[in-house]
Amino acid sequence: MQHNSQKTSKALWPFIPREPLLQVNRTDGAYLYLNDGSQLLDAAGGAVVVNVGHGRQEVSDAMARAAQTNSFVPYVWLTPERAALIKELQTHWLPSHLTRCLFTSSGTEANEVAVRMAIQYHVASGEPSKHQILTRSISYHGCTRAGIGWSGHPARKKGLDAYIDKNPTIETPYPLRCPLGKFHPNTTDYYIDNLKQTIAEIGADNIAALLAEPISGASGGAIVPPADYWPRVQEILKAHNILLIIDEVMTGFGRTGETTACKLLGIKPDLLTGGKGLAGGYAAINGVFGTDKISNTLKAGGFEPTYGTHSSSAGACAAATAVLKIQRRESLVERAKQIGMQLKQRLIDALGDHPHIAEIRGEGLLLGIEIVKDKPTLTPFDLEDRITEKIFNGGVKHGVFFYPAGTGQVRDIILLGPPFIITEQDIDLLIQALEKTLEEAVGQVRKIETAQ
Repeated sequence: MQHNSQKTSKALWPFIPREPLLQVNRTDGAYLYLNDGSQLLDAAGGAVVVNVGHGRQEVSDAMARAAQTNSFVPYVWLTPERAALIKELQTHWLPSHLTRCLFTSSGTEANEVAVRMAIQYHVASGEPSKHQILTRSISYHGCTRAGIGWSGHPARKKGLDAYIDKNPTIETPYPLRCPLGKFHPNTTDYYIDNLKQTIAEIGADNIAALLAEPISGASGGAIVPPADYWPRVQEILKAHNILLIIDEVMTGFGRTGETTACKLLGIKPDLLTGGKGLAGGYAAINGVFGTDKISNTLKAGGFEPTYGTHSSSAGACAAATAVLKIQRRESLVERAKQIGMQLKQRLIDALGDHPHIAEIRGEGLLLGIEIVKDKPTLTPFDLEDRITEKIFNGGVKHGVFFYPAGTGQVRDIILLGPPFIITEQDIDLLIQALEKTLEEAVGQVRKIETAQ
């Protein structure tokens, strides 16, 4: 009977069969434990979600109490769990000008709600023509039709060209690959000129908002913009009455070594979305955070946000509050900053001069490693070489789960987003595994090329 159950499970999951199909039996701390008895260091934090670590009894106890107390209460009413989370966020985590909160089940939903708010804000302000959303060339904002359309992620759009709405796009600042040259001193000018030109072509009267990640997530592999990029972008948007929606679904709640990446980079958004780290993987909850001005304008215009059935469930709110409190009590945001700096330097020391490593980048515990075939020219490996897939498989063999990142066009990037509790011993394992699997992956490609 058990044998048949396992066969059925393999047939039904996942929807598109893949090999190898790993079975994780349990998680604890910074590790995943597989059904064959082996363990993997979770260097990806799941999907750059896990911050306080797996298996925290304090979080599961809080969720259990909430499920008993308020198993389901419609979104529009207040519960102790919702009130506690809002207080925690406003007291310790959110930029002070973001005073209004709304919760969703996913980052995709959060971005959709934020975009709808931005458009309705302009309608309520007497500017209905301002309805287009600017997004960026390397980005990811969600898995729905709208979210995929806003995302600069060709791999996720495959086969959907006739279905997805097109939207205006500006270039994502990419210092390593700036068209002016690698790390060119005028990199910011190039990307700011692109923004200005795009606004001029579309017309500021037609643009509601710019939706963008402060630091690119998995799409670009932790691409950090030049220090003067965001201040200049904000000046331009403000001059044209274009709202700024910052997508911190991946970067928020400590991941970059600050409470938000907005604080790290000096960004003051009109709307902010965030969520992976909000509950640290224990529950499905994301947030949309905005200003009183936006809230009051929407109310005056007669607009009311729509909510998903399970938005702000008591269990999810309780999990988020517990995770955020653990982070504060254990100083894990500061730890993410310090251990992230240590990990980044160790990577640079070990692999910075490697002939196939173009850049090691990122902030806090959001780090990207870009792999190329030829370092001086930044020429990538061929798609059929499947370098990131080889590194993922090799990482599993050597005891580490690496996150393969990129968009299909931007490719061969390993993204690191481990739990904030990783130790120096974990870092040793991570680097040893990465060195081994990189050499093995490149060696496999060379062997095939030699045979041809």
